[in-house]
Amino acid sequence: MSRTAALSSFIDSAPPGELADVTKAIKSILGTESVQNELSPAFQKYNEEQFTTTKLPGGSTEVLVSEYNSLGDGRYYDAETQSSFAFDHAMGKASAVQSHVLESQQEDLLKSLAKSLSTHASEHYPKSSHGVYPTADDTALAILTVANKYSPTNYWNGRWRSSYVYTPSSGTITGSIKVDVHYYEDGNVRLLTEKKVALSVGSGSGAEVMRKISTEEKKYQEDLNRAFGSLSEGAFKSLRRQLPITRQKIEWEKISGYRLGQDIGGGRR
Repeated sequence: MSRTAALSSFIDSAPPGELADVTKAIKSILGTESVQNELSPAFQKYNEEQFTTTKLPGGSTEVLVSEYNSLGDGRYYDAETQSSFAFDHAMGKASAVQSHVLESQQEDLLKSLAKSLSTHASEHYPKSSHGVYPTADDTALAILTVANKYSPTNYWNGRWRSSYVYTPSSGTITGSIKVDVHYYEDGNVRLLTEKKVALSVGSGSGAEVMRKISTEEKKYQEDLNRAFGSLSEGAFKSLRRQLPITRQKIEWEKISGYRLGQDIGGGRR
């Protein structure tokens, strides 16, 4: 494996909200700034796959960066603000905003879906960014949502991503839901899950399409809750010692009288 490929793999596996930390670690190890240009394709791949969000200069809302709203040459567009912008993948900043009017044969359906998606996101993902974009051949619509929650002071970060392609001619929705959570206090624990989605809705309205999607996402969240319940009573519980090595429960009211490493640890006096 080449150096570039090896370093790109680190970028590709960066947890939510920690790309800057990973990049800083790579630079500190290699002691060079040239790595930023070397890894430019890796930054772009990461940002587009992770639905990285950015604020437009002078704007207040976060807009998405993805392959679906790419105009090429490092520029992307936002349908809601009817604008396009340049995006620096290494720095994560937008610039050079221009007017951009989206043209699509699916315009009415796109607007209907965007409205329903906005309502859905505000109800279930308060801190999220989303968008509806025509595919390259303009025969289908991509429906994207990303919700980030970062809490580095508590040593955890998380991201929800859902992406679907709705094809009106066949009445089908295909896509996936991805959840990525990283907890790193005194260690590293990471949850990476993906659920493939395949639904049939017929030639429905934007509201009907979003009802199908909403039902699927709710079901997946309930499945995750049940899985965590099973883990806490099963695998996670078995990871911690239920009794000290002496096999005796600690009498907490007498804790000041214990001699650490002997009475608790079972060592000889």
